Amino acid sequence: MFEIKDIYTIQQFQYRKIPPYSWCVDYFAKKGIGEWDSFCESCIIFYQKESLDSYQK
Repeated sequence: MFEIKDIYTIQQFQYRKIPPYSWCVDYFAKKGIGEWDSFCESCIIFYQKESLDSYQK
């Protein structure tokens, strides 16, 4: 039997104002991550911080 877990995609980033979603799509594309690739909760939190830090530089 499978354990149910939450799955996230980079589409989650369209709900934050900064950075813009179009920037996020380009950022993740450079990392080889597409809009429908999935993340676990800890990974999405990591990339949320990492992408914001990269945008602010």
